[in-house]
Amino acid sequence: MNFPAELKYTKEHEWVRIEGNTAYIGITDFAQKELGDIVYVDVTTLGESVATDDVFGSVEAVKTVSDLFMPVAGKVLATNPELDVNPELVNKDPYGKGWMIKIELEGDVSGLMDAETYKAQIGA
Repeated sequence: MNFPAELKYTKEHEWVRIEGNTAYIGITDFAQKELGDIVYVDVTTLGESVATDDVFGSVEAVKTVSDLFMPVAGKVLATNPELDVNPELVNKDPYGKGWMIKIELEGDVSGLMDAETYKAQIGA
């Protein structure tokens, strides 16, 4: 499994790539493998400020639907338009083309894990 060192992680298996005052968010390689083939990503919070740990959307796989939890407080600026047509990008490239939302940071990121801590949490 892949755990890019430049990203931050949550216990709910989301990743965060911080770029100044904005951040990109998606689910980890571990999460997409656990879910299986992704068929739909539904983000219901575009334009809204979402608190840490609140649900910002859901991801649907062939056999299950899972909530997506906000790793850090922020305003949802954009969703990944490619996922509307190709949700399988979450499986193929979870840390790149499979990103889900872009946010303006409104909260503290100190509660996020680094790659080594996340790997230890999932037993990798």
